[in-house]
Amino acid sequence: MWRLTVADGGNDPFIYTTNNFVGRQIWEFDPDYGTPEERAEVEAARENFWKNRFQVKLSSDLLCRMQFARENPCALNLPQIKVQDLEEVTEEVVTTTLRRGLNFYSTMQAHDGHWPGDYGGPMFLLPGLVITLYVTGALHVVLSIEQQREMCRYLCNHQNEDGGWGLHIEGPSTMFGTVLNYVTLRLLGEADFGAEGAMEKGQKWILDHGGATAITSWGKMWLSVLGAYEWSGTNPLPPEMWLCPYILPVHPGRMWCHCRMVYLPMSYLYGKRFVGPITSTIISLRKELYIVPYHEVDWNQARNQCAKEDLYYPHPLVQDILWASLHKVIEPILGHWPGNKLREKALCTVMQHVHYEDENTRYICLGPVNKVLNMLCCWIEDPNSEAFKLHIPRIFDYLWIAEDGMKMQGYSGSQLWDTSFAVQAIISTNLGEEYGLTLRKAHEFIKNSQVLEDCPGDLKFWYRHISKGAWPFSTADQGWPISDCTAEGLKAVLLLSKLPVETVGEPLDMKHLSDAVNVILSLQNADGGFATYELTRSYRWVELINPAETFGDIVIDYPYVECTSAAIQALTSFKKLYPEHRRHEIENCISKAAKFIEEIQAPDGSWYGCWGVCFTYGGWFGITGLIAAGNTYSNCPCIRKACDYLLSKELASGGWGESYLSCQNKVYTNLPGDKPHIVNTAWAMLALIEAGQAGRDPNPLHRAARILINSQMKNGDFPQEVTLITCIFFLVIFLTLITTIRWSPNGLSLVIHAPCFFPDFQNFFPLFSVIYLHTPNAFSLAFFFLFREQKTRF
Repeated sequence: MWRLTVADGGNDPFIYTTNNFVGRQIWEFDPDYGTPEERAEVEAARENFWKNRFQVKLSSDLLCRMQFARENPCALNLPQIKVQDLEEVTEEVVTTTLRRGLNFYSTMQAHDGHWPGDYGGPMFLLPGLVITLYVTGALHVVLSIEQQREMCRYLCNHQNEDGGWGLHIEGPSTMFGTVLNYVTLRLLGEADFGAEGAMEKGQKWILDHGGATAITSWGKMWLSVLGAYEWSGTNPLPPEMWLCPYILPVHPGRMWCHCRMVYLPMSYLYGKRFVGPITSTIISLRKELYIVPYHEVDWNQARNQCAKEDLYYPHPLVQDILWASLHKVIEPILGHWPGNKLREKALCTVMQHVHYEDENTRYICLGPVNKVLNMLCCWIEDPNSEAFKLHIPRIFDYLWIAEDGMKMQGYSGSQLWDTSFAVQAIISTNLGEEYGLTLRKAHEFIKNSQVLEDCPGDLKFWYRHISKGAWPFSTADQGWPISDCTAEGLKAVLLLSKLPVETVGEPLDMKHLSDAVNVILSLQNADGGFATYELTRSYRWVELINPAETFGDIVIDYPYVECTSAAIQALTSFKKLYPEHRRHEIENCISKAAKFIEEIQAPDGSWYGCWGVCFTYGGWFGITGLIAAGNTYSNCPCIRKACDYLLSKELASGGWGESYLSCQNKVYTNLPGDKPHIVNTAWAMLALIEAGQAGRDPNPLHRAARILINSQMKNGDFPQEVTLITCIFFLVIFLTLITTIRWSPNGLSLVIHAPCFFPDFQNFFPLFSVIYLHTPNAFSLAFFFLFREQKTRF
């Protein structure tokens, strides 16, 4: 039986940490763990998921919940509340709902203070890991038979009815998803795990749609590494780009970090033309994946082929001319003396940057895609290297198991993000004194997760931004600073500093607070907006060279309404407590940021949310950011338009339910059947409550509150619903929120944009909104719901 371990590095000599592994969450198989009844409960959950896999794509994270229910039983004596259509939502009803939710959710907290949870969703991550382990000969050494079985279970559970696989668990079949997951099952030995039926259907889908030559460029790269495709059929990824002067707008150092950190190791693989051992399985795959014999494939023609199901971002003509010129003219020169000397220097430079990334993330890496690519590059450089050995134990930071099987997450978790929202939700209920131990543990986790030092060396040389004082999305060991994570972490510790020390522990000292403020101020762009990890370093036209057919808007780090709003809110909170600290800089930053939010609002009053689904998420941040900056409904036309927009999307039955298709099509789209979603509902409620909707017309809020309250289950938990948030990377950051996904800028950009799963959003944000409705507590009910369902980002 599987057991989750937290904040534990084991006794592996090839793993190290900056903070005693705080936030680390690893699943281990223990054949002696659990009673027969508990094992039967797990099997029943698996069987139920399999039977309903085409109707419910997301897991409910039941294995984790079952374990915590056993270890931290919840004494729930409060009655379950149901509110009839015309019945008043009273303060007593709201408070009871809150206490039931908080009682349950406090039992789901790990001993180190964070809330573990499933951050899966993308379907192109696990194949990269399996292919890397296969070509390095480590597949059956690193992955146990139990892990391989659960991976096969996951792939079979998420195969679509037509036999294919999508980019993410909610998506329609694509060549990229189908070929890679078919190959993964073959490498794992599908016959040993009962996946035979899946293979026949998967192969039929591939051949019916033109064969593997129509896979996307990322898929071509992975198949070339495996030996099931030829490098001559891929467009060039020249490592020499890293030798160009930084002044060039297309220099890799100017790219969004998720983009450059993926194409960095990819360029090494391309420059080396690395191919793994050609085994009998690979020879068989060459026969299974193509509609013509392998030796008859026209690889030059295949370079630009892409299945229509995958073509989200068609290559512009200028890009086709560029790739053809590099392929036919430049690459032949670099393949022979003296051009090959330049290639050798470029490969050496690339590996310097690979090692820098590995060492400064404790071999976790920015996200799952560059994690496995970097690991493969280290093995190619030296199969016996310490770097490769240091990569191995950090694989498990990305693996998560639920009733649907074992998946590779879109990030190494969302620990800091979830905990920061949890703290804000609990404090907003005015019940903080009752949950002092929960808040104290969360407080310690947030303090222990702050990044305390910048990366070493010349940051400009390594194309890194300052990180001292920042908070990451997951853990301090991973360490990449993010603007909105820093803002939410700062908001949480500032709120905690107002509570008694005896209840929540010592506050974060002023030095660390000022370091966090310094990071936020340093991340504001000239236009007033905030991007994710770094400043925006180049121009939008650079997107013309985006080689990924499936992922749009991934080349530069764009400013977002969400990140900008979070920065405004954090700085406003800080200014109230420390009004004289860098006062003019903070006031100027807030003013410019608010103007940016106003300028990017659409004419209809909406904001496109890039890190959640979608217009409700963007609207929540847009409205709350403007209000934090000092605007009100009465004096700000943008807030009035935004409220009118949200109210226009309310369902006839009450509440809001927005489909992930809004992200893809950039048009507000309801969920099938016009069903409400508790997270969308909570986001909309939070925005409208902040804007004073209760004083104008409370009826939409009351209708929504009934939906949130009535959705609470007997144990105080809230149901898992469809994917709601977007995740930027996985590449990543394919990257989901609560049930959710964090998508990439301006669409289903999956390079680091794909749906990921945020199980905790469904608990905290809904509770947050209902409470603020009546008293200050109504706000917390909606926020609580939102947090419980918001588990997803690339």
